[in-house]
Order: sequence, then C-alpha cells, then structure tokens
Amino acid sequence: MPPNNPPALDREALLERVGGDVEFLQEIAGLFLEDCPKLLTAIQTAVSDGDARKLEYAAHALKGSIANFGADAAREAAFRLEAMGRAGDLKPASDAYLTLEQEVQRFTLELCALSDELARG
Repeated sequence: MPPNNPPALDREALLERVGGDVEFLQEIAGLFLEDCPKLLTAIQTAVSDGDARKLEYAAHALKGSIANFGADAAREAAFRLEAMGRAGDLKPASDAYLTLEQEVQRFTLELCALSDELARG
C-alpha cells in the first residue's frame, strides 16, 4: 500500500483495545455497521439541508463511534464535518462529506475483513 494511503484500521491496536476478546470485537463491529449508514445519512441530509447544528451532532456521533476502533483517517474526516457544523460554515461540507464517505468505506471494508478472519480462526 502506498505510504500516502495507510491502512484504514490498525488491527493490532484494535485487538489490544478489546483485550483480544474476539467476540466483543465482533459485537461492537456489528453495532457499528448497523448504525453507521444511519449516521452517514443524517450527515448527508444535514449538509444538503444546510443544517449546521444537525451536522455537528451527527458528525460528532459518528466520530465517537469510529474512535472506538482507532480508524484515524475516518475519525478525522468526521471531525472536520463536526467542526464545520460547529462553525456554521457548510460551504466545504459537500466535498468533506465525500471524503468521509470514502474513508468510512475503506475502514468498514477492513473491519469486515478482520472480523471475517477472526471468525474463521
């Protein structure tokens, strides 16, 4: 993988974070994968509607969920949108949302791959 495109997920750090508890990791991954689309939709709607407050809250919630997994690029993308909402400056929000979507997709693909590998033993 090119150095400017690091892995979206630090597998070792994540496993350490959950104390090596594979079942717990799979449980929280499942919850995240269930909630993430709803939060992305809320962010996209807030951007489309120009609702800075809703953007701030939805991006903050997603950022917190992502932070549990240590997915830094996706967390940073959510934080940028949260900050835009807080500042009330949504001009760059459409482009920032596309970045968030890409980073979340990279992260969720890696999270699903890790979960599948751990399930196989």
